[in-house]
Amino acid sequence: MISIKHLKKEYAGVTPLSDVSVEVEKGEVISVIGPSGTGKSTLLRCLNLLETPTAGEIWVKGENITAKGADISAVRRRMGMVFQSFNLFSHLTVIENITLAPVDLLKLSRQEAYDEGMRLLETVGLAEKAFNYPDELSGGQKQRVAIARALAMRPEIILFDEPTSALDPTMVGEVLSVIRALAREGLTMMIVTHEMKFARDVSTRVLYMDMGGIYEDGSPEQIFDRPQRERTRAFVRRLKTLEKQIASPTFDFIEMCTAIEEFGRKQLLAQRQINNLQLAFEELCVQTLLKWGTPVFPMRFTASVSELDGACEAVVSYGGPEYNPFATQADDLSIKLVSRFFKGHRYSAQDGNSIALAL
Repeated sequence: MISIKHLKKEYAGVTPLSDVSVEVEKGEVISVIGPSGTGKSTLLRCLNLLETPTAGEIWVKGENITAKGADISAVRRRMGMVFQSFNLFSHLTVIENITLAPVDLLKLSRQEAYDEGMRLLETVGLAEKAFNYPDELSGGQKQRVAIARALAMRPEIILFDEPTSALDPTMVGEVLSVIRALAREGLTMMIVTHEMKFARDVSTRVLYMDMGGIYEDGSPEQIFDRPQRERTRAFVRRLKTLEKQIASPTFDFIEMCTAIEEFGRKQLLAQRQINNLQLAFEELCVQTLLKWGTPVFPMRFTASVSELDGACEAVVSYGGPEYNPFATQADDLSIKLVSRFFKGHRYSAQDGNSIALAL
């Protein structure tokens, strides 16, 4: 369906895309992942010519859309685009947002566009909001309307540019469930996302972008379980693990709790699991170890999630003489709380003290 050949995009002082070549087949669901600033969103914006490539070619169904004189409007009609910031018209109702382009560009009658718009709203679970205005919707609902609006143009491919990054954690799931349903219907999609579990679950292919191009291309299993190249391996390792060091009693407690929250969100952990990780950090590190008289610095808190089964573990490591609070302070409230909310613990005194907690 799409053939990208030696695509390059440069701005003053920066070249996010230096040489991108990739083929997209009909029915594929491709997740595009990688560190910030590696050109993921730029690639999508070049595909529908919101950004003009500096060099290279993009072929769509045998037509070179980067050639001089190409019909850009026709290109955009073939490719739906869902942005992270929704981009709904605030002065129009939900159904008007959806029907505007089909009437103006596809030349559907207003009744045809309305009927199709209502069907699409039912698909995304928002038929009852048809006559509301965008300001009356939650962020997740706005994004679902944006998806319905893209589908109303009957695109051959939909491009999703970080569709959940602007959403509250409680709203991410409702948008991802709609995209999963579209994937099951065989719609061709390219999705720039930081939601790695979602990428693994929904994709037929994953592109890892780095160093100005497609650094590694493979199945979700290959990219997440058996990456072939070093930068991909390092990226996947960082995704699965949060590691924070506490060097003094005056560390930033709020930053630490926020880091645990963000890590849990990226791993699509349930809020209960995120709360339990924060509880383990606060009760063990702050209420127990920092109140213990012997210096324990540096202290390290690590949270990790298994890609295979989603199992979550927290590990607290600390210096000082051998000390297991689960043995010496079993009746302490903090230890009782941790014991209550975790499946079990393992204490080790090898190479310093460490406590591993299974969630």
